[in-house]
Amino acid sequence: DVQLQASGGGTVQFGGSLRLSCEASNLRLGEYTVGWFRQAPGKEREGVSCISGSGVDRYHADSVKGRFAISRDDARNTVYLQMSDLKPEDTAVYWCATIRRDEYTRSGYICDWTDVGTRGLGTQVTVSS
Repeated sequence: DVQLQASGGGTVQFGGSLRLSCEASNLRLGEYTVGWFRQAPGKEREGVSCISGSGVDRYHADSVKGRFAISRDDARNTVYLQMSDLKPEDTAVYWCATIRRDEYTRSGYICDWTDVGTRGLGTQVTVSS
């Protein structure tokens, strides 16, 4: 079975850091655009960050820009989300998924968060104040 597994979540204090990993099984992740999503209780799903298959193009939502960084290691078949300066509003379940459509616009590189391929199970991130 094709699987994506997110890991690395946990509980940290305000201003702390975590690195999430998205590891693929039976899927060559380097051939895909990959995105990180999050959803907090009572809130809409949010597309947080995405990275193109080449690794050259990256997108970060305004809510995390300057604090989160997405990267990929195709040798390890893994995509990472380095999260720094965490805030209580970052508390959510985070998961990764392949994105089937991305493009360049006047605003730069973006991902179509509604066109999702394989999705992994999530990992909980809790930031205490």
